[in-house]
Amino acid sequence: MTTLSIEVPESVFSALHADPQAFAREMRIAAAIKWYELGKISQDKAAEIAGLSRAAFISRLSEAKVSPFQVTAEELREEMEGAD
Repeated sequence: MTTLSIEVPESVFSALHADPQAFAREMRIAAAIKWYELGKISQDKAAEIAGLSRAAFISRLSEAKVSPFQVTAEELREEMEGAD
């Protein structure tokens, strides 16, 4: 596993009521959720980045109000047309 170091102002910990470890954990989850939402990574890869099981990641998607389904309107339309 690779370790990354980033500089973060001390004030963010008190603003988020988190210690550095909790902040880093939440940052990983937030990044994974956003990258998944943007379609940059799969659900499996996002769960891995977040350090969560896939089920736990789906739960966090729900909390963030992000759909666990990555289907475009066009893909859905094609599926619906193919169902006839």
